[in-house]
Amino acid sequence: MRLPLLVSACLLSLLVVPAYAADEAVSAVAGSTAVLRERALADGTAWQVVESLTSEIGPRLAGSEADARAVAWAQAKFRELGYDKVWIEPVTFPKWERRGESAQVLGEYAQPLVVTALGGSPGGTVEAGIVRFDSLEALQAAPAGSLAGRIAFVDSPMERARDGSAYGNSGAIRSRGPSEAIRKGAVAFLMRSAGTSEHRVANTGITRFDEGLAPVPAAALSLPDADQLARLLARGPVRVRLALDCGWDGEYTSHNVIGEITGREAPQELVLLGAHLDSWDLGTGAIDDASGIGITMAAGRLLGQLPQRPRRTIRVVAFANEEQGLLGAREYARRHAADVGRHVVAVESDFGAGRIYGFNTSAGLEHATSAAIAEALAPLGIAPMPGEGGPGPDISPLAAAGGAWAWLGQDGTHYFDLHHNADDTLDKVDPDALAQNVAAYAVFAWLAAESREDFGSAPKDQDG
Repeated sequence: MRLPLLVSACLLSLLVVPAYAADEAVSAVAGSTAVLRERALADGTAWQVVESLTSEIGPRLAGSEADARAVAWAQAKFRELGYDKVWIEPVTFPKWERRGESAQVLGEYAQPLVVTALGGSPGGTVEAGIVRFDSLEALQAAPAGSLAGRIAFVDSPMERARDGSAYGNSGAIRSRGPSEAIRKGAVAFLMRSAGTSEHRVANTGITRFDEGLAPVPAAALSLPDADQLARLLARGPVRVRLALDCGWDGEYTSHNVIGEITGREAPQELVLLGAHLDSWDLGTGAIDDASGIGITMAAGRLLGQLPQRPRRTIRVVAFANEEQGLLGAREYARRHAADVGRHVVAVESDFGAGRIYGFNTSAGLEHATSAAIAEALAPLGIAPMPGEGGPGPDISPLAAAGGAWAWLGQDGTHYFDLHHNADDTLDKVDPDALAQNVAAYAVFAWLAAESREDFGSAPKDQDG
């Protein structure tokens, strides 16, 4: 019960020390950050937020009825958690709907296949022979017209990696593969899911069709079904029926939802914590990205409960429609273009709920406040990693406009077991790992907000 007094005393020890003096700052904040870390590790707010969002709203496909309920939920949750300013900003985008999907092998070895339509795919039913490629490059090298009347199937495995680096290749297959298939004459596109799950679940995700091409049905196979299809192709020609009921249906206006803990001395200066509110529709979006919503909301709440508010304002943004192209983030950056310099530093949680292992900022770890933050994060098992990381997806438009960023690298070894598939549910979230994330975000945000040093945010010359 004496915790508030202890926090207050530790805060005072910080405030009398110039934040730009790295060695002195580290010494002064050692006790105060220890209290904040321990309080965060024992706090169950993030878990409660994730449970609430995934249970009460469930999957939150951008443009769906659940999207609107999620926006209302986020506003209410910010207020419930004690944020003193809560508002919404509109984000308008084309609406894509999934209504049904199926696939079957036809002929002698007839059997169903587990598939899911890629976001942005048109609907349609196709029956055609399969041509398999082991990479996007192999598909690109196919002769023009060689896939006329056929279904292109790109079967390229994705390896697990702590930093998720293998996603670059699989993501490129999903985004560029359908257009490449169309150029070769294909009437549909199938891919091995961009994921690492051993379960029979297919991973969705947005795809694009290049200008001037007539879109064709595009879907992903679960990994066991991709293997099954490859085995059947080794026996001879395979014909598949792919039926997708999905497509674009007008425009929809959702909202970025914003909550603030107003700074006590420099309220115009912002430390931004971000996550995205929408999810794909196959699971309940627990890992991607209800966990990020829980982590950032809980971190802001902890700072708002301190006896003395942080010097700078803590702004938490629940971004709209990240999944279909960072649309909420792009609108946020456009709307706040004149305020880039006020965004002292921004960080995002959008890589699940694995433990954080690394830290870096765009200012560099020789930057005094960044160095002090790195020191304070070390007891959480987080190492300074100069040159690593980058702005999260929803922070990237702000960073492109000149905003400074921080990176709190989460362990994503098993993230792609769940990413964009039906297994992304609450039971996959580890409460202890979630609390470690909250502790890291709270410590980072507090020290960044207490500092009098900037991180280098300044509007870029867009014509330069």
